Amino acid sequence: MSASAPNPTIAAGQAIIETNLPARLDRLPWSRFHTLFAFGLGVTWLLDGLEVTLAGAVAGALQHDGTLHFSSAEIGLASSAYLIGAVLGALGFGWLTDRLGRRKLFFITLFLYVGATALTAVSWNLASFALFRFLTGAGIGGEYTAVNSAVQELTPARYRGWTDLTINGSFWLGAGLGAAGSVVLLDPATIDPDWGWRLCFLIGAALGLLVLLLRRHLPESPRWLLLHGRVDEAERVVAEIEARAAHGAPLPPVPPGTLRLHARAHTPLPLVFDALFRRHRQRALVGLALMIGQAFFYNAIFFTYALVLTRFYGVAADRVGWYLLPFAIGNFLGPVLLGRLFDQIGRRVMIASTYALSGILLTASGYLFYIGVLDARTQTIAWMVIFFFASAAASSAYLTVSETFPLEMRALAIAVFYALGTGLGGVAGPALFGWLIDSASRGYVYAGYLLGSALMLVAAAVQARWGVAAERQALESVARPLSAVDDSAERP
Repeated sequence: MSASAPNPTIAAGQAIIETNLPARLDRLPWSRFHTLFAFGLGVTWLLDGLEVTLAGAVAGALQHDGTLHFSSAEIGLASSAYLIGAVLGALGFGWLTDRLGRRKLFFITLFLYVGATALTAVSWNLASFALFRFLTGAGIGGEYTAVNSAVQELTPARYRGWTDLTINGSFWLGAGLGAAGSVVLLDPATIDPDWGWRLCFLIGAALGLLVLLLRRHLPESPRWLLLHGRVDEAERVVAEIEARAAHGAPLPPVPPGTLRLHARAHTPLPLVFDALFRRHRQRALVGLALMIGQAFFYNAIFFTYALVLTRFYGVAADRVGWYLLPFAIGNFLGPVLLGRLFDQIGRRVMIASTYALSGILLTASGYLFYIGVLDARTQTIAWMVIFFFASAAASSAYLTVSETFPLEMRALAIAVFYALGTGLGGVAGPALFGWLIDSASRGYVYAGYLLGSALMLVAAAVQARWGVAAERQALESVARPLSAVDDSAERP
């Protein structure tokens, strides 16, 4: 085990921390701690996948529910309410995450998710359903910022790409779970249709409670603790992680060099936005293009996939879940199987390639949908192939915005790009596609697919030109902290 980092010193009347804790974290081998940590936080995406799948799967049931009886446009509106909540939740909770810590916020946001999901199950009209979906989205949006920043800061550098993509890909385990559950819960021969969709959301809330128990023993990010002057606490956390990773065997040597930081309670917002939109404006352009492209591509199609199956292919609402299962499998396998290439081949090539392939494949399958040569089975196969690549692409967008900006603003940067991407590319998508599907025109729906394809191709071009080669580099090397005393972060 390495020696402890030097104690803080005082220079020119201001506390300065000199430390090698980030290097100690990055040189660790993968251990049981990292697996448990990734699982405890990655469950967030599983819950989000469950939420979004249930919302899509119950769309047909909501249209026939004796109490609610929503139209396709109203279902699209409720889906947009969820996304608006996610946008505002990400911004508000992202700001708090950088100020109050990662650990505190990933408990607060999960509590909000659990309560709002349970309330969704007792909705009595469109207004109440949309409100509770809004609050559920706020909890999930806050989770994205707190969890993504914590995962980035505790994962060794050489595993960061694959870990982040796999965790984001676990969304589709939740999607598969939601699909399988909806087959049973929405079967009118098993459960009254007016109650089946309500049980779907209650199950989501119950799973959220279990996640709270999993997170009890997860530590705060040592990098965040250092930034706020809590050196002794950061040292204890890193020492415990090292002990769990070593299992009594020698650890790899710590790379030479230290990081020197000003300790401060918080970073002023003007400094944060100056870094975001002036100093790193090229990275901001890349992050925005990636987030908008994937948000529209995913939210427009996935929130309304059940409507496409029921309206154009005559699939019964209680059978939609069977078609989602292979779709979810393809989405999960994409990040898992391609993820290591993002660390080996590199970010620029892999991100641009997956975005471009997703756009091209959607254009081709959309044309086949338009001319009417697909049926429900072949449409599902087409989606499965497309989203094998699109899932890795979408996950890499979150990886990009969470690793290419400085430590002090990591959670808020994630929030800003998630909010802008989802607000510009995602919120309008479900409502637009709900209207396009209501028109019963394959040509209109195909035009929507072409718009999604174009956004993905533009994002691919932006990434290929200006993307950052962050693979296997320490976070402090990818983006120098705003509070760094000098350029002391050693590049590997």
